Amino acid sequence: MPTTTETPSAPVPSSAPAAPPAARRRRRLVGRAAPTTTLGGLALRTPYYVFTGGLALIFLFPLIWAGVASVSPQAGSAQTDGWGFGNYVTLAGYQAGIGQYLLNSVVVSGLTVLFTLVTSLLGGYAFARFAFPGKNILFMLTLGILMVPYATLLIPLYVLLNALHLQNSLLGLALVLTMFQLPFATFMMRISFESVPTEMEEAALVDGCTSFGALRRVLLPAVKPGLITVGLFAFLAAWNDFIAPLILISDSSKLPLPLAVANMRQQIMGIVDYGATEAGVVVLALPCVVLFLLLQRHYVQGFMSGALKG
Repeated sequence: MPTTTETPSAPVPSSAPAAPPAARRRRRLVGRAAPTTTLGGLALRTPYYVFTGGLALIFLFPLIWAGVASVSPQAGSAQTDGWGFGNYVTLAGYQAGIGQYLLNSVVVSGLTVLFTLVTSLLGGYAFARFAFPGKNILFMLTLGILMVPYATLLIPLYVLLNALHLQNSLLGLALVLTMFQLPFATFMMRISFESVPTEMEEAALVDGCTSFGALRRVLLPAVKPGLITVGLFAFLAAWNDFIAPLILISDSSKLPLPLAVANMRQQIMGIVDYGATEAGVVVLALPCVVLFLLLQRHYVQGFMSGALKG
């Protein structure tokens, strides 16, 4: 009986493995047209644009008005005919000169920023990374300075600076302004350090760094936005402060620019040179605006460091 040989049948091809859900979603999105801006979406965004544009105009209008007034013709000023910089010439020659007043403001602001950054950096690092008895109480006492009215401390500080032979000096003024900046600066640096993972510092310590070495090489670059925020706040406060120099500085050649501009209003026979005064306002505001525009990205990151913690 003849035997039949069975030929092996061709293997049935197995089905391809199913693509993961993420890949399927990506394939469905390929070729899909980008959503176009609809009238409804534009209508929803219009109130936002109107509101933010209105706020921008409200904040920019005084500065724009001061800039225009400083170069426009005004009666009783050096710029009586046409548009020009006569008011700035008057400002430059007022008493000790605009250069001296600018130098005083730069020295006071620079020292205030330096003292504030160094003190708040070390204080914030200690409060964020070390545990010691009474830490929270000491931190609350530091923040308690914010609860004390600013003007009530100036007379006792005047007496203290006089005993230390720092009265009527730019260094003494910078120390006073630093004291008023320390509560906010220490708070900002503490939350900046707390937002940095402790594993980064521990890895540096394992590699042989000391606590100071880890602070300098690892933590300092990580808290750079917080440092910029603290420094910018300290500069703005010292640059624009009026009350502290009024109480602590008696020598006219050591006056900072805000006090010198205010003194320009005390003219003879009640006549005020508004053109030169507006020129002084522009000179005062310009460094603050430029610094804020240059550092606004780091400024926002510094404020967000506490919100991004963990």
